[in-house]
Formats: sequence, C-alpha cells, structure tokens
Amino acid sequence: MKITLLILGLLAILIGLVWAGQGSGVFPYPASSLMIRQTQWVWYGGAVAVTGLLALLLSRRL
Repeated sequence: MKITLLILGLLAILIGLVWAGQGSGVFPYPASSLMIRQTQWVWYGGAVAVTGLLALLLSRRL
C-alpha cells in the first residue's frame, strides 16, 4: 500500500505540473493540445499536483 500510494502520488504531481504548464503556455507540447493557454487547466493541474503531494505525504506516514 505504501509503495502504491507513493507511486500514485509522484505520478499525480508530474501530471499536475504538466497540465499546469500547458494551461499557462509554459509547456506548449504537443502543439495541437486543447489545454495550451487555457487558464482552467492551470487550476486543474494545481489541484492534481496538490492531491499527489498529499498522497506522497500520506505514504511516508504509513
């Protein structure tokens, strides 16, 4: 359980940062992505990254 939560937390942080980067236009790849420069994806990515951080912290406490 601990390792699974750790891996899921790390993946969620990575995915959240990519979504936030695409939403802000910092990471415009792939060029055909619907998420580029769309502000709501910055918020979605931030929420996913925070959730991943919480999962990561929880995995360390188990």
